[in-house]
Amino acid sequence: QVQLVESGGGLVQTGGSLRLSCQASGSIGSIKTMGWYRQAPGKQRELVATTIFDGDNTKYSDSVRGRFTVSGDPAKNTVSLQMNSLKPEDTAVYYCYALLWPRTHLTFSDFWGQGTQVTVSS
Repeated sequence: QVQLVESGGGLVQTGGSLRLSCQASGSIGSIKTMGWYRQAPGKQRELVATTIFDGDNTKYSDSVRGRFTVSGDPAKNTVSLQMNSLKPEDTAVYYCYALLWPRTHLTFSDFWGQGTQVTVSS
């Protein structure tokens, strides 16, 4: 059973910083990509940032580029998101994401964490 467990959400004022972390555990054969998505109330889930483990390539949404930094550690199966200069519009539930191959499956699949709330007050 593969699990993604997030930590680090909370309440912060505009202009503040938070760091999210995610640990993937279980019977994992290989991880291709890890990253973060978010979902604000009444909106669809959207990409925040991802990193490719075997290619050292990162991707950011336009709304967070220059303020957020995603970093992954393939040796530890972890991914972090450093969020600086936070804005009220960053308020959302942030979900850890991984494209990985569980040893119990024949192919790579998408996995999601339970989500962690980030609230930015104005």
